[in-house]
Amino acid sequence: MDAPSSSCSSLVALAGLASALRAARRGDRRYLEVARRSVIASAGLAASAMLLLEAAYVRDDFDFALVAGNSSTTTPLYYKLTAVWSTQAGSLLLWLCVLGAMSVVAVRNFRDEHRELEPITVAVLLAVSAFFAFLMVFYASPFDASPVGTSQGAGLQPLLRYPLMALHPIALYLGYAGATVPFAYAVAALARGRLDASWLTAVRRYAMLAWMFLAAGLVLGSRWSYAELGWGGYWGWDPVENAALLPWLTATAFIHSSVIQERRGMLKIWNVSLVAATFVLSLVGTFLVRSGILDSIHAFGASTLGVPFLLLIAATIALSVGLIVWRVPQLRSEHRLDGILSRETVFLLNNVILVGLAFVVFWGTFFPLISEAVTGTKSALGPPWFELYVTPLGIALVLLLAIGPNLAWKRTRPRALARVLRVPALLAVIAAAAAVSLGTSSTSAVLTTLGAALIVAASTQELARAATARAAATGAGRRRSALDVVRRNRRRYGGYLTHVGFATMLLGVAISGASKSGRDITMRPGDEVTVAGYRVAYERPTTSVRSEKIAFGTSLSIWRGGRRLGTLSPAREYYPSLDLGGSKGTFGRFFDGEATSEIGIRASFGRDLWISAAPDLETLRKPIEEANRRFSTVPPVAQALIINAIAERYVVQAPPVAFRVIVRTGVTWIWVGASVMALGALLALRRPRRRPGARRAALPAPENPARMPYSGVQ
Repeated sequence: MDAPSSSCSSLVALAGLASALRAARRGDRRYLEVARRSVIASAGLAASAMLLLEAAYVRDDFDFALVAGNSSTTTPLYYKLTAVWSTQAGSLLLWLCVLGAMSVVAVRNFRDEHRELEPITVAVLLAVSAFFAFLMVFYASPFDASPVGTSQGAGLQPLLRYPLMALHPIALYLGYAGATVPFAYAVAALARGRLDASWLTAVRRYAMLAWMFLAAGLVLGSRWSYAELGWGGYWGWDPVENAALLPWLTATAFIHSSVIQERRGMLKIWNVSLVAATFVLSLVGTFLVRSGILDSIHAFGASTLGVPFLLLIAATIALSVGLIVWRVPQLRSEHRLDGILSRETVFLLNNVILVGLAFVVFWGTFFPLISEAVTGTKSALGPPWFELYVTPLGIALVLLLAIGPNLAWKRTRPRALARVLRVPALLAVIAAAAAVSLGTSSTSAVLTTLGAALIVAASTQELARAATARAAATGAGRRRSALDVVRRNRRRYGGYLTHVGFATMLLGVAISGASKSGRDITMRPGDEVTVAGYRVAYERPTTSVRSEKIAFGTSLSIWRGGRRLGTLSPAREYYPSLDLGGSKGTFGRFFDGEATSEIGIRASFGRDLWISAAPDLETLRKPIEEANRRFSTVPPVAQALIINAIAERYVVQAPPVAFRVIVRTGVTWIWVGASVMALGALLALRRPRRRPGARRAALPAPENPARMPYSGVQ
């Protein structure tokens, strides 16, 4: 933010924090109202700053360093609007805006039964808001003036010019900020000693929202990696990718374990610890992108923000541990496990696996720092190490998800479980056998197929039985009865649908990882190559010259089984460097700047054909050098004509192109599974319709309206 608005935002947040703490201490509604209005005012200031910055991008106001360094006159409008959060300072402002919006929603939706928790909850939300406003005042202001005047701007980083990538940070920050609200509630519940299941009811929807947006951010990032980076994969165990995965794993564990506390009064310490861990790991993810301590394609690079974030993380851990230790007597479980074969046991094992996965990912991500501290040498762990541990844990998780919903609370007889799973298990075995017959030789892929089929079959069977029972009771049709059952039990069936989506996504990951076929080959027009039954024929080179980039592409004809499937056009796009008049020359900078790959993908529910192209531009060196020598001072219009002529020479000479051709089975099911997960989460989030005539009981008004019906910390 600029100095006045950022200072105002931080002062408003601090004033609201002081008022909220006073309200918590004295039980005075007037101070609480000040704190509530401070939340709204702080969010409004952050939103205003974002709108001002967006306006600066749209009108190409290069007096701002952020606009000059990350936009240009030729940048498309969509990328101008989304370029704000591609920078260090702009992403902090986005974090604050999203947190402000979440905080306003939380404040406006406090229920009467949770009023006792409101002052401390609001205090925590304002404290986090004040921290981010503080960073923008003293460390990274989005409104710093540009030290060097420019009329063009540097333009957006080429790798970020992908439509879904622009939405990736918003989804992640919605997840991170969403994790702040449950944490604030947990701190309030611990401070007040209100540790029954009521606080879980209050935070469930926020936890689900955070979980859903974190999942969306991870999937969008994976899709960007698959379609834009040019290495042929969708998940590379990059440190920043892993840092975003960590809070999703702990949030998943909390969503499941909170059900046990609601139903049985168990795992109280576990639940508050998971909420705190999710928020801390969200801060760790934000810190990792900004600190520069680990190498990542997603990181902003080294900065001075590492120390403030480390201090906040340390303070959060200290506060959480202190409150949990203080309230240990009240966090003891009300019941014990009644039997090994029960839903509680499976949920507990589910949590152990999820936390185990989080530990594996955390250890592998930070191992370079650990090894450097112990041995003095920084060593990294690659994808094979992660897959060695993640694969068996993931398979076990899928199998538990298949069995758990079919178990009863407290105790289930083995014979009853066998009767329920008889048909789903048979169908799952048939699906696994079919996978083997189709050529799947990977044990992990076969076991994942077995678990995924069991989840789908068991969930479908449960819905069918419930619909049949309702149809028999009401006389309605089977389809209408199924819809009625889902409407009346949205949380349950939303969870089942989410499980189906998750299993489908893991199935896609397992099969695509086990079925990859590929080849690197250099071809000229007229050459062809066959990979996994696909015949790829290189027809001709292509070129496209635009104001912001030059693309050298190819036209490939795709055949399979004697039938032409269509055309793919992978390309390599070059963005001009900022080396004006430097060593690359007036014209050389247009052909030797930062480059990105445009991947050719033919996707299907069976197999994906993925092709990248790397053209050889050595044949253009001589004409570029000649143009630099003879025409470096010609007007811009003449320069454009010369650049077009050089690019057309590439088409005429048709130099060899290095292609990477990859065929994978099942990749599309990753995106399908992610979409089904999102639908399940949205279904679970929808509130059930209140029956006509149902009214909430009125609560008696306190004798003194200026005082809340409590005071002090219990």
